This record gives sequence, C-alpha cells and structure tokens, in this order.
Amino acid sequence: MSASPPPPEEDAVPLAVAVAGNDRVLAAAHHIVKSLATSKNAADDMIRILSGFDYRFSNITSDLFHSTSPSRSRSPSDADADPEAPSLADFDEAARLIHLWDTTPEALVFEAPEDDAANYLAAVDVAVDHLAAGGAAAASGRAGVAVQLAMARLEDELRHLMLHHAVPLDASGLYCSLRRLSLESMDDLDTSSEFDPTTPHSQEGAPDTARSASLVGNPFDDQLFDLVRPDAVDELRAIAERMGRAGYASELVQVYCGIRRDLLDECLTVLGVERLSIDEVQRVEWKQLNDKMKKWVHGVKTVVRSLLTGERRLCDQVLAVSDELRDECFVESTKVCIMQILNFGDAVAVCPRSPEKVSRILDMYEALAEVIPELKELYYGTPGDDVICDLEGVLGRLGDAVKGNLLEFGKVLQQESSRRPMMAGEIHPITRYVMNYLRLLVVYSDTLDKLLDEDAAGDADHNASNGGADDDEEYLQSLTPLGHRLVKLMSYLEANLEEKSKLYEDGALQCIFSMNNTLYIVQKVKDSELRRILGDHWTRRRRGKIRQNSKSYLRISWTKVLSYLKDDGHGSGSVSLGNSSSRVKEKFKNFNFAFDEIYRSQTLWKVPDPQLREELKISISENVIPAYRAFLGRYGSLVDNGRSSGKYIKYTPEDLENQLSDLFEGSLGSANHSRRRL
Repeated sequence: MSASPPPPEEDAVPLAVAVAGNDRVLAAAHHIVKSLATSKNAADDMIRILSGFDYRFSNITSDLFHSTSPSRSRSPSDADADPEAPSLADFDEAARLIHLWDTTPEALVFEAPEDDAANYLAAVDVAVDHLAAGGAAAASGRAGVAVQLAMARLEDELRHLMLHHAVPLDASGLYCSLRRLSLESMDDLDTSSEFDPTTPHSQEGAPDTARSASLVGNPFDDQLFDLVRPDAVDELRAIAERMGRAGYASELVQVYCGIRRDLLDECLTVLGVERLSIDEVQRVEWKQLNDKMKKWVHGVKTVVRSLLTGERRLCDQVLAVSDELRDECFVESTKVCIMQILNFGDAVAVCPRSPEKVSRILDMYEALAEVIPELKELYYGTPGDDVICDLEGVLGRLGDAVKGNLLEFGKVLQQESSRRPMMAGEIHPITRYVMNYLRLLVVYSDTLDKLLDEDAAGDADHNASNGGADDDEEYLQSLTPLGHRLVKLMSYLEANLEEKSKLYEDGALQCIFSMNNTLYIVQKVKDSELRRILGDHWTRRRRGKIRQNSKSYLRISWTKVLSYLKDDGHGSGSVSLGNSSSRVKEKFKNFNFAFDEIYRSQTLWKVPDPQLREELKISISENVIPAYRAFLGRYGSLVDNGRSSGKYIKYTPEDLENQLSDLFEGSLGSANHSRRRL
C-alpha cells in the first residue's frame, strides 16, 4: 500500500531528502514521547497533541511500551478488539495513504494508475474495518478522522465519475425522430382543429391508416442504452459499497440522486416534455398544446422503456451494497422526472372540455396505461407505492377527461344550429367532421369500451334519444358500450341534418340533401371499423332511408312535368281538330317550361357520389323519356302541320336524354347540347 498521489509541483523536492527529513522529525518526536511519558495513557495524550499538528506523529505509537515478553506484542486495547481486525500497523499505513491523498485535492484517485486506485480503496477498507472493530486507532479518534477524510474524497470521486462518464442522449436523433412523428397524418382527420360547421371544405382522412402511421414505433421506445459508461460502473459500485459500510449512506444518496435527477431532467428537455403548470397548459393555444401532447406520448414511452429502465439497472449495479438503499435511490432519482410527466397529464385532464382533444387525450391515456405495468416492475416495494398510486390517479383522471369530452361532443351536435344551407344540397361540413371523428374513435374501441362500460347504465334512455329509428331491443343489446355511444351520436347528427334540410324551400332539394348526407354516412360506416361495431342492421335502415328520399324526389320534382304528358283524349273524333291542336300545343308548351325550370335549377344541384348520381338520372329517364316519346308519337302530328311547330316541340327524346345527363353536376348545363327543332 505504498502508492501515493503525485506531489504538487511547488513541493517538488528530491524524494530521498524528503524521506530522510521525515524520518528525523519522527525519530525526534518518538524519543521525546518515550522519555517523558510515564505511562501508556500519558504517551497517548502526548501523541494526540502532536497529531493535531501533523498526522504523521500518530505513527510513532507503535514502538512505545512494548512488553519484554513475546506474548505481549499487542497493546491491551488491541487485545480487546476483533482478532480478525487489521493490525494497528496496517491502519497506520492506510491512514498515511489516506492523509497523503488528502494533501492533493486536485488529484483524482480513479484517474491515477489502476494500482493506485486499488491501493486507496484497500486503505479505506482498513480504516473502515478498524473503526468498526473499535481498536486503539478508533478509540483515539484517528480511525474516525481517516474515514471522514476518505469519505469526503470518495464523495468527490463519485460526483466526478457520474458526471464525467454519463452517456448523453442523442439529442439530434431524438429531435429528428419526434419531428417526423409529429408531422404524420393524424391531422388529416380534421379533428385536431376546432369544429366550424360553416367551413365549406373538410379534409378527408383515413383514420385507421393515419393512426397506424402515428403509432409506428418510436425508434427510442425500446432502446435500452447505458446511462453511464460501463467501464465506470465497477468504480462507482466500489465507492458506493465503502460509503455504505462506513455509515455514509445519506451522503451517498444525496450525491447519487442529485446528479441522476439533474441528468434525467436534461433528458426530458431533449424529449420535449416541458415543465408546465396547470395554468400554463390552459393558456396554450390548441395547436401548440396538440404538439406538446404528441411529444408527451412518445416521451412517456421513451422515458419508461429507455431512461427509467436504464436507471433501475444502474441503481442495481452501483448500489448493490443495500436493497433498501437501491430502492430509495431509484425512487428519489426519478421522482421529479415522473412528477413532471404526471403534472402535464393532470393539467391536460382538467383543461376545458373540447371535442377535438379526445383523440389526443386517448393517446395519452393509452400510453400511460401501456407503461404502468412496466413501471410497477421498476417501482416495487414500499418506496415505489406512492409513485404507482400517483400514476394510476392521473390515468383515471385522463379517462374521466375522455368521457367528459365525448359528452361535450354530443352537446355540440345537439346545439349546433348553423342556418346557412349548402346551396347545391351537397354534403354538409358537420357530416364530414362527425364521421371522420367517429371513425377515429373506433380506432380506440378497446379503450373506449372499457372507459364507457361503467357508464352503460346511463344509456337506458337511448331509445328516446334515438328518435325510435333503432328501437330494435335485440339490436341495442348486441352493441358494445362504444356501439351504444356511437348510435347515440349518430342520432344527434341525423336529427341535426333533418333540421338543416328544412332550410331548403324546395322539397326536392331537401331530398337531395338528405340522400347526399345519408349516403356519405353509410359509406363511412361501410369502409371502416364502424361497420363491425354498428352492424348491418344499422346500415340497412339508412339505405332504406335513401331509397325513400329518392322516391320522394321523383314525386316532388317530376309529377307535375309528367302530368303534361298524360293522354286525355285529344285526338278523339268527338273533338274538333282545331280545339285538339291548341290543347296539345298548350301541353307541349307547359312541358317545355316545366322541364327547362328543372334543368336550370337541378344542373346546379350536386350529387357527389357518381353511383347515386347515375341512379337518379336513370330513374328520371325511365319515367320521363318513355312518357314523352309516347306523347310525341301520338300527338306530335297535331302540332307538326303548323309553321311554328318548333316553338312547341323543342326536344326530341334524344335531346331530353342529353339534357338529363347534365343534372346534379353542380354546374351550369351544357348549353351547346344539340337540340333538334321540328
């Protein structure tokens, strides 16, 4: 144990001279004590006084008051000590090395050659063991002084090693990853912005695809990396073991936890998980809050699966000296990190209710629910019980926020009362918004079924709220909790659209509006997981409603037009030719006027779905063209003899067919369609 730290440059004197001088001083002191001391106690008192000036004087006691008998080679106090304890000579050498390192505070033991570090740790072991054994050095206070000096140095060494060998997060990699994820297409659903029923264009999205893209694994989710360089772990463990054995556990906890806590705080900053109060969160605009919530979701997974898992492993490796100490340090090191995460979750949970927040709060709920089992494996034992309790509390409040925001969404649907009709009878923005919103909810069906299950009893009034449209008790009983909620929300939407259809004075346009919106709803259900939840029963009822509206449209729009083509005996022999001709001309004139009116208005109407548009045109043609052809064939001769026959017979059947093809395109008809005038 002869290794020692390099001497300071200002004390650079020849080693032989320094050693010779030290020997002469110690020899003189030895002689003085031996000559003046009249007893062992008197000698100890003198040595204690001299040691106050220079610790090296403590080494002269080993030669004083030896018995002449070989059997008395140990002092009485040593004889009473633990027989396996280090000898006083070993302690003297250990103390000398500890004091020598103390004279060079700028030097670091674990940056010295490996043998020097090993020798220093061995010296600390001797001092600690001697203090614990209660030998002469312990009684005189020398062992306590040595241990105190050693612990102060080991505390500094621990701090230096933990800071110097900490592995930083790849900030650029994390930033790029999180930015890529934040740009993914969840926003295409148009549910991330506040609902505006007057917005003429709602974006179409594919929520199933969008969310699956957003859930593409964060490359840092399951990446377990070393928080401290592996080559420093053994040295940290060696320091922790000695501080623990020496009774310096509180100092160990303070240094270890303080450093790891600060480093974890820096990691959260890199991940974009900010420290915000409830007031600050509530003042943030939705666009910025939405981005912070995304980062929180990915941050939680990264913190738990990489940082906290790595932190637990580091605690287990470094603080193996005590299970209790290990658990305490892990909780204390990570508590601030966990609380920062939970505080944001709590702040979001108590934010004012707003429908657009539901999907993002669900992301937060699912992320936290997903990692809680993993956190329970990390925070085991009594110290971690409070942390787990806090986590489950925030999870419950996020779940309550989801349910509260869904209730708010239902209220918005019931209370929304925009009075501006869609001029062409096309799909209303509220229909697009609600259906994209509901399709997104279905992606969270498992979570929502669990959250809404406890509220299932509150759906007893469902039939009343559904307006009797789905009063099939067996069907309702087959629905999941989410299915009940979706049917209720759909009923709110349909009732809202029914009121909006009444804004049109033209009954035929009311039918077009209803068909467009109902078909859009059916298609959104059919092309998503909504179909699985609502079932074919629900879809069949809506298709029946579309057929009913189609018949109503034909009746309202074309009954009057067709009335002019009815055969009421104009060519009978009992009626004069002149009289019959004038009546036929009047019918052709009225038909032309009525048809032109429909053409001018209904070419501007819009049926976006090509199949429905074509079916309507075919239905019109099947009713109008045969009736017109028959009427023209039977009575056209009564008009054809006149010079102005073209004034009354404006269209051939083929002309009408071409004109009808322009309907429901949402633009002025083709004025240059060829018309054959007879």
